[in-house]
Amino acid sequence: MIENDSFVYFESKNVGLLFDDSNHKEYPIRYYNVVNGQGIVTKRHCSYYGFVYDGQALLTLNSLNHDICTNMYFSFAGEGIIEGRGKIIIIEVVHSKGIYPKNNYSAMTMFGGPLEDEGRLKYIDGCTDSLLIPPVKFGDPCFNHLHFPANIDQTQHTHPSNRIGMVTKGNGECITPFGNLPLFKGMIFIIKEWDGVSFAKGEDGKTYPTGTHAFKTFEKEGMDVVAFHPDSDFGATDEIHPMINRTIVNGVSASKIDSIRTK
Repeated sequence: MIENDSFVYFESKNVGLLFDDSNHKEYPIRYYNVVNGQGIVTKRHCSYYGFVYDGQALLTLNSLNHDICTNMYFSFAGEGIIEGRGKIIIIEVVHSKGIYPKNNYSAMTMFGGPLEDEGRLKYIDGCTDSLLIPPVKFGDPCFNHLHFPANIDQTQHTHPSNRIGMVTKGNGECITPFGNLPLFKGMIFIIKEWDGVSFAKGEDGKTYPTGTHAFKTFEKEGMDVVAFHPDSDFGATDEIHPMINRTIVNGVSASKIDSIRTK
């Protein structure tokens, strides 16, 4: 493991639990590298988000078998069995703590992939992203794909929660006030959260918010990343979602008629 005040990266040869943040007061999670079915025992009261970065595996959920292979992603809640010759990064979300009981949160069972060449949404500084697994309800976790074309030099920024992911293609550099780190295919990483109050001294002697960083790519090659966010400020609510918004009673959306909304 290599770490500074913004960034942590792990060798993909390390199998099993890489990062245990299950005591985080808001976002209790654990981060695993699963190789050939080894490295994790799933739990009934947790949810899982995963990305297959090499090979092929078999995921069994409720006695149903699901084939997953390189560049596929998935989510599910509860116990599952992973077998086969695949390499997978998996994020485990603890349902019972932090922000998650508020929404009675658990992940839906979803599969997708392979990753597309570019993101479908515009991001910053020429980058694009896709929301691979969206939050089912406002505030829920999400799983994302970020595409960085060649010759990108991002604006320095922070995030309000840890970003957990992997470089899936290409290479680049993570630029931080605390030292720069290489980015390369297969790197498993964490971008540290900025909690709004934590600062650290940079290499220039000045003070910066913890987690300050930017990604940079080089002239001849771009880079792709998958990233898990343990929270969101986006998603449907019980009062506002496509089904209720577009249910019309005498010309009025049901979202505006409190007396008929399910309590």
